[in-house]
Amino acid sequence: MAKMDAGRFVREVRQETSKVTWPTRKETTVTTIMVFIFVTILSLFFLAIDQILSFGIQYILGVGA
Repeated sequence: MAKMDAGRFVREVRQETSKVTWPTRKETTVTTIMVFIFVTILSLFFLAIDQILSFGIQYILGVGA
């Protein structure tokens, strides 16, 4: 494995970092809001599925009657 000095490594990292297309503040905000919305929707969906399955199992087994 070739030995690399710290200065060369830092230069290469800066060079590669300059090639990255960074999102704008607006894009980041919109994406973050979308993530929160989808997390909320999915959590409500899984809560509903959990309640339905719980009710079904309790009905079948006669538990809690």
